[in-house]
Amino acid sequence: MSQERYEKLLLDRTHSKRRWENQPAEEITLKEIDREEVFRIVDIARSVGRLVGPIGRSLPDVLDRLGLRKNGQILRAAVVLFGKTFLPDYPQCELRMARFRGTDKTEFLDQRQIRGPAFKLLEEAELFCQRHFPLPAKIVPSQMRRVETPLIPPDAMREILVNALVHRDYSIAGGAVSLAIFDDRVEVWSAGGFPRGITPASLTRNHLSVQRNPIIADVFHRTGLIERWGRGTNRVIAMCRDAGIPAPDFEEITGAAVVTFQVNVAGAAQRTAQVTAQVTGQVTGQVTGQVLRFCQIPRKANEIQKLIGLRHRESFQNNYLKPLLEKGWLERTIPDKARSRMQRYRTTVAGREVIERDER
Repeated sequence: MSQERYEKLLLDRTHSKRRWENQPAEEITLKEIDREEVFRIVDIARSVGRLVGPIGRSLPDVLDRLGLRKNGQILRAAVVLFGKTFLPDYPQCELRMARFRGTDKTEFLDQRQIRGPAFKLLEEAELFCQRHFPLPAKIVPSQMRRVETPLIPPDAMREILVNALVHRDYSIAGGAVSLAIFDDRVEVWSAGGFPRGITPASLTRNHLSVQRNPIIADVFHRTGLIERWGRGTNRVIAMCRDAGIPAPDFEEITGAAVVTFQVNVAGAAQRTAQVTAQVTGQVTGQVTGQVLRFCQIPRKANEIQKLIGLRHRESFQNNYLKPLLEKGWLERTIPDKARSRMQRYRTTVAGREVIERDER
C-alpha cells in the first residue's frame, strides 16, 4: 500500500492519543492566544448552560478547563479556535469564499480569503452568505409589507459550515474550508474528506457521530452550535424539506468533503428585485397621497417632511416634492421665489382629483 495510506491507517489506529489537534503547538505561547476571543466563547458557553461551575479570569486555567493545554503546553486545537497568528505554521486555518457569475468558476463577482480563529471564520462565512443570498419574497395582499423566505434555511447553512470547520482534516497544511456561490447552487468544501466510517450515503440516514477533532468539536458543542448525536445532517435535510428546497448533496471529491445546495440563486435575486420594486412603488404611491392630503392646507417643505416621517431632506425633495411639482399636482404659493423662507406648497385642482380618484 502507499505510504500515505499506511500513515493514515496508523493515525486512525492511534486516534485517541496522536491526532493533529491534540499535539503541542510548538513555539506558541499565551501571547499568541486571543484572550478576548477565549472569554467571548466562554461567556456564550455559560449563557447556554454548557459550561458550569466557577470560572476565573486566568487564561491558562480556562484553556486547561477546555482541554486546550496538556502538561502546560498549548495544543494545536487552541490555535485553530483562538489563535492570533496563522502564518507561517498554520496556513490551513483559512476560509475561501467566492461568488461566481454563472455556473462555473470562469468569472468572479466577489471573493475573499481569510485566516482566523474558527468562530470568526464561521461569522465571516455567514456574513458572506447574507451579502450574496437574495431574499425571495412575495407581497401580502392588502398589506404594505412582504413575506421573506430565505434562499437556504439559515440554521441549515450554519450547520453545514460548522461541520466543515469542526470535522475537516487540519493535518493538510494547504487545506481550507471553501464557500462557493454560483447562479444555480451553493457549495461548501472541507479539506480531507469525511471522517473514517462516514460515507456520503450514511449522512442521509441515521448514523453515528464520528469526530475527527473531538477537542475542537467539544468547544463548539459548549456554545450550542453542534450536538453529539450525529443528527446534524438529518436536521439539515428536514429543514430543507420544510422550506421546499431539495436536500443537499453529499459527496467526496478529490479528497474533500463537499456539500451542495441546489438552489436558484440568480432566479431568486431577480424575484427579489421585482418584489422590491413593487414594494417601493406601493410605498411611493401611499406617501404621494399623504403629501397631497396634507397640502390641502398650504405648508412649508420641512413641515411636510416631518408629517410623512422622512428623515432625509434630499430624499424627500427628489422623490416626492419635485415629482409632484413637475406633474402639476402640487404648486408653490410664491412661484417666482422658489427659495423664499415664506414658501409653502399646496395641492392643485389636478392634485385634488388624484385624491378623489384614490378614495374611490
